[in-house]
Amino acid sequence: MKLKIAIAADHGGFHLKTILGEYLQELGHEIVDFGTQSEKPVDYPDYARAVAQEILSKKAERGILICGSGVGACVAANKFPGIRAAICHDTFSAHQGVEDDDMNILCLGARVIGPELAKDVVRVWLSASFSGAERHQRRIAKIAEIEREFTKARGHQD
Repeated sequence: MKLKIAIAADHGGFHLKTILGEYLQELGHEIVDFGTQSEKPVDYPDYARAVAQEILSKKAERGILICGSGVGACVAANKFPGIRAAICHDTFSAHQGVEDDDMNILCLGARVIGPELAKDVVRVWLSASFSGAERHQRRIAKIAEIEREFTKARGHQD
């Protein structure tokens, strides 16, 4: 299945983003590259916002965020209700995160994972599908309720 994938990185993830973007295209996927385009220091929340908004607007099916450790980009992406981002530096977490948790953004740490393992993780993540099992749907619904509860508590209405 060919997907439209939003991808972005800060300066720490620039080189790995370039490698993975080319790899995704080789696999036949369409990518939307939100930058950055160099190693000049930038702020990862700006890139997490771009990818999260692309996913939430349904302009892309999945997203990939890359920073030095993967942590900052993941934290920022998960601030958006409806985003389920996770750092995966192994193939088990990559497929399990989609199958059980319907993960829609993969976060990678360019200073943690090498390019070949990153390709394997991305390939496995893209081949996984949400199971739709009742227990997983129930858990995701609980996460959505937490998001609604705290959004309302901050004075934002649905």
